[in-house]
Amino acid sequence: MAHTPQDHPLQALLQQIRACTACAHTLPLGPRPVLHVSPRARLLIASQAPGTKVHETGLSFNDASGDRLRAWLGMDRALFYDTEKVAIVPMGLCYPGVLPKGGDQPPRPECAPLWRQQILEHLPNIQLTLLVGSYAQNHVLGKGRVFERVEQFEQFLPTYFPLPHPSWRTGMWERRTPAFGATVLPALRREVARALWG
Repeated sequence: MAHTPQDHPLQALLQQIRACTACAHTLPLGPRPVLHVSPRARLLIASQAPGTKVHETGLSFNDASGDRLRAWLGMDRALFYDTEKVAIVPMGLCYPGVLPKGGDQPPRPECAPLWRQQILEHLPNIQLTLLVGSYAQNHVLGKGRVFERVEQFEQFLPTYFPLPHPSWRTGMWERRTPAFGATVLPALRREVARALWG
């Protein structure tokens, strides 16, 4: 699609973001901000931070967690990566490294205060924000329990829809929580359709 005048300020901001070195000294693989945005996007996926596969490919959720998230959404890769419809902005834009006992480090705390609000100002058409995982939820909603918020999703509508991080660990909770498949996922797909096409 041809760029419109509203794209140009966002493109300038993205150039600044891609040149960011604020956390470079702490990033084991160096800075590589990964986000997918367009001023016309109607759904925002607020996630955690890129993993190693995402860092390597520059494509958000390009891994098993992305497959699980797309299955929850009932969405194929073509729509998921269509920035005209879907924006993906993690709390930390670069891969933060691993914890000593395994698992990824938290998103760098410098990142969201530096860039998040500036990015959101260029996304005027967002109808629904998916808050994926504890870091996104706590940043937007304040401290709280992820799974409780997921089960009480209705109280955050129509602006936000809290989701657990779609890691393999969540699969165990999902199997123990039939209401997630029976109630939460149908509502999620309904709200996503409303945001995208409503």
